[in-house]
Amino acid sequence: MNTPKLKTPTASHISIAQLMQPEHANNHGNVHGGWIMKLVDEAGALACMRHAQRRVVTVAVDSFVFREPIKIGDLVTLTAEVTYAGRTSMEAEVQVIAENPITGERTHTNTAYFVYVALDDDNKPTAVAPLVAETDEDRNRLEQGKMRQQRRIAQK
Repeated sequence: MNTPKLKTPTASHISIAQLMQPEHANNHGNVHGGWIMKLVDEAGALACMRHAQRRVVTVAVDSFVFREPIKIGDLVTLTAEVTYAGRTSMEAEVQVIAENPITGERTHTNTAYFVYVALDDDNKPTAVAPLVAETDEDRNRLEQGKMRQQRRIAQK
């Protein structure tokens, strides 16, 4: 079996933008939180697929706190990068920004951490490339990701 080569967080970087429409509304007239969670899961999965160059499945979600409501008509931009890679699992950090496209006002509404496992062609967990930090910020995020993963494992 080939050992996966080292990869950087920026190699996994993904950005998705979507205009929030009336069909995304909850009964308060804001965007339904479940819709945002779906988008966050997709962005995180894409970053991890880019890192692993494999299909992935979601295995864990850390706390998901909505700091601000997202309004219908806002442009929601999600950015994701891999912040930790284990043997077969990866953590993705996903940032959610809501922007009023008329005024340009931008609001950071969420940061979430999702964990995915890479799958081989038989749908079995498979090895992923180690994550190597390029900057001090990358090293800090990698260390924080390791600590979050240790907490997740301890909670099992």
